[in-house]
Amino acid sequence: MPAETGLDYQRARKNMVQEQLLQRQIHDPRVLRIMGQLPRHLFVDEALAGLAYTQATLPIGKGQTLSQPYTVARMTEALLLTGDEEILEIGTGSGYQTAVLAALSRRVFTIERIPGLAELARQRLRRLGFHNVSYRIGDGTLGWPELRQFDRILVAAGTPIVPENLTKQLTIGGSLLIPEGDEHKQQLLRIVKLNAETLQREVLENCRFVPLVGAQGWREQSKPVRPVVAKTNSTPWWKPERGGVERSERNYPREPI
Repeated sequence: MPAETGLDYQRARKNMVQEQLLQRQIHDPRVLRIMGQLPRHLFVDEALAGLAYTQATLPIGKGQTLSQPYTVARMTEALLLTGDEEILEIGTGSGYQTAVLAALSRRVFTIERIPGLAELARQRLRRLGFHNVSYRIGDGTLGWPELRQFDRILVAAGTPIVPENLTKQLTIGGSLLIPEGDEHKQQLLRIVKLNAETLQREVLENCRFVPLVGAQGWREQSKPVRPVVAKTNSTPWWKPERGGVERSERNYPREPI
């Protein structure tokens, strides 16, 4: 067992929210609440549990990482969730981001290409009481095409192009959050599907993620595939104001923590 006590972890979560999230302009009360409750230390190896609430990006094996708390909060807040969405997550990883999404939406469909990581994440989430998550092992750049379209799609890996398969699986009015760029530096994009032919792209901030490997991402040898050209509106880029969205508490679903 980790050396720290449960009380220590509670204090660490409180400090994480105060010092890493609030001070960096994360304001959505639901995001702050779930991240202040969720036992992040259970999503990493026991030897790294003491670092779970720091600003560090932590290894989870197989060359993959658990993003720092701010990144998880920023991406979640940027989805503008109301609690009734069906979400597609690409890159289950440790399952921590999955858990945050599952607590704040109707259902999460999550894809992980590494079987060992997928199974560990599934076990963690079920032990914590999350039963609104469906799992798949496979190429995340292909999405989950046999299902109906998704209200939100979150990609937790960097890609040289935005996979056309994913934009096709968005509902009209739905949004895709994805890091786009080279292997060393990306921009976090929010792409809103205005209609069947038009995608509106917004740059949120610079970021760095592990590569998105797949048919429409990076190859195992880190060679990019041919870009997929997606239609956008005539003025697709701008810098948004930072900050969360305050919402009424009345319609929030019960969070299973």
